[in-house]
Amino acid sequence: MGPGPGHTVAVFGAYGHTGRFVVAELLERGFVPVLSGRDADKLRALAASRPGLDVRPAPVDDPAALDRALAGAAAVINCAGPFTTTAAPVIEAALRAGIPYIDVAAEIEANTDTLAHFADRARAAKTVVVPAMAFYGGLGDLLVTTAMGDWTAADEAHIAYGLSGWHPTPGTRVAGAAVQARRDGQRVRFRQGRLEYHRDDLPTLDWHFPAPLGTRAVIGEFTMADVVTVPSHLSVPEVRTYMTTEAAGDLAAPDTPAPTAVDGSGRSAQTFLVDAVVRSGGTERRATAWGQDIYAVTAPLAVEAVRRVLDGRTGRTGVAFAGDVFDAPDFLDALAPHITYSTTA
Repeated sequence: MGPGPGHTVAVFGAYGHTGRFVVAELLERGFVPVLSGRDADKLRALAASRPGLDVRPAPVDDPAALDRALAGAAAVINCAGPFTTTAAPVIEAALRAGIPYIDVAAEIEANTDTLAHFADRARAAKTVVVPAMAFYGGLGDLLVTTAMGDWTAADEAHIAYGLSGWHPTPGTRVAGAAVQARRDGQRVRFRQGRLEYHRDDLPTLDWHFPAPLGTRAVIGEFTMADVVTVPSHLSVPEVRTYMTTEAAGDLAAPDTPAPTAVDGSGRSAQTFLVDAVVRSGGTERRATAWGQDIYAVTAPLAVEAVRRVLDGRTGRTGVAFAGDVFDAPDFLDALAPHITYSTTA
């Protein structure tokens, strides 16, 4: 049987905003989702709208419950933040079950922790762990890797996020608070091949996005998970990310509401254009992607990853990010119509 039809995939945090999109995408592709997560009541409420699916609540600190949640599953997708809390226990359960693990973590430290703590163990278990398989981290890595083409190294990579706005979900807010507490008010950036913490003010500059966005004011060194995913497998000592000022302002404001659906699939009206530029010497290459709703588009990213892992199209074990474990241009092609992308050399 090929991947998809009949394959069971456990979704931890299935009732969350992103989790619901992931469950819908799995069903759309013929997988059988198992609904799991920490809140039994929210799981039951979700199951009422998805009759016939298994519901398996699991506190994150209960290994036996996590083992029950993953029993019989071909893979697990963790959608439950903050990932500094949930990633390690769910990865441990995936290793015990001998199945691949995918998550949608945008948290920089959660992703560095996963890489540090599980690379050897996942390799030894002959399984693959793919963190940050989401709009932040995964998509940027796929774009940078695609833009690199036949280059094995570059001097710098820049990823600019042209978001029309950013209505954060409750999960984004909780994860953000956890990150801030861990950093003690410091910011993080990737320079000269390593993460560094600092208290500098962030610059505002103009970024020349392709049409239709055009030139927009962006916050420089608005650092996202791409500073972990890209340098994990590409020789690029400077990786910088930028965010449109409107979106950064929305995220910073405590009263920005959560996303509201504007279509039958539950997507919000938010649009995005992600512009990845790599430079080597005097030469520049670029890959750009655009689409609608950063949370909704995380679902096809994560589910396509599961499909390819179960299909044996990964070619490696251990902890690996999107651009490393998958054929990046082919993966981006497979995301149509959710994401449209183009490259310029």
